[in-house]
Amino acid sequence: MAANRSTLVPVIALTALAPISWGTTYAVTTEFLPPDRPLFTALLRALPAGLVLLALTRVLPRGAWWWRATVLGALNIGAFFPLLFLSAYRLPGGMAAVVGSVGPLFVAGLATALLGERPTVRTLLTGVAAALGVSLVVLKAAGALDAVGVLAALASTASMSTGTVLTKRWGRPDGVGPLALTGWQLTAGGLLVAPVAVLVEGAPPALDGRAAAGYLYLALANTAVAYWLWFRGIGRLTATQVTFLGPLSPLTAAIVGWAALGQALTPVQLAGMGLAFGATVVGQTGVRRSAPATATGSGSGSGPTLEPGSGTRTESGPAAGKGRVPVLASRRS
Repeated sequence: MAANRSTLVPVIALTALAPISWGTTYAVTTEFLPPDRPLFTALLRALPAGLVLLALTRVLPRGAWWWRATVLGALNIGAFFPLLFLSAYRLPGGMAAVVGSVGPLFVAGLATALLGERPTVRTLLTGVAAALGVSLVVLKAAGALDAVGVLAALASTASMSTGTVLTKRWGRPDGVGPLALTGWQLTAGGLLVAPVAVLVEGAPPALDGRAAAGYLYLALANTAVAYWLWFRGIGRLTATQVTFLGPLSPLTAAIVGWAALGQALTPVQLAGMGLAFGATVVGQTGVRRSAPATATGSGSGSGPTLEPGSGTRTESGPAAGKGRVPVLASRRS
């Protein structure tokens, strides 16, 4: 058991780079990008990154994976981004981040039903501690809360949590790596955001060199690489472990604000950071797995299953030969 945990430490560390990267989004957006263009920013984060990954992997979905990639892209990108920005614009004092910090509790409930991951009492208490720690870091005194903003924040958290659990449950088709799966989801999510961005925000704004650099960072490091690490981690860790890394995002945002933007950190915020980080560490343990979760296959036979405690997918039955996906080109020209 100790050896198994030690082998997971590098996986956890690499997966943690995703929410750490996402924590820089606020500073990049406010310092580099045109104001009041959240949907355009979401579009440029998702679609170019997805197309680049499709070009690199040269692999397309096949069969059931067309609708699965669309569903995952909608949950993790297409719905999540607009709802997240809507909540951030309508809620004061970091309340959107506080609502989002209950994600581990959402995932714990969904993982119990769909993955057979039974959370311990310690896991649930750790989820509450994480939310409390994040609230101490980002929450400021404010007036009445906006109902639409609260609902959008809850919906964005539920969307990403559901996408995380379904990504774990469905796994990947045989022979497809996390890079290709990331490309599918980013492309699908970006295509879903595109018409909403055009209808709501109109024509794209003119970009100077500073804005172009900001968008390039968001699309490549903050989205393509970060989501690849995130989905890679989902394939190797439990869904609950992965989502407990989420509080690292607002913690990173607070540290970047202090280091780069001159924002002060109070003793209460520092205590909250310690509490949230401690919850993140504790959240990597304490999950019990029941019977292996079984994903539905291509419509017949048995589908991919999760080996107990390993995160490894195995194919069996008629579905084993149907998971392969077409390659865009058999050779480089």
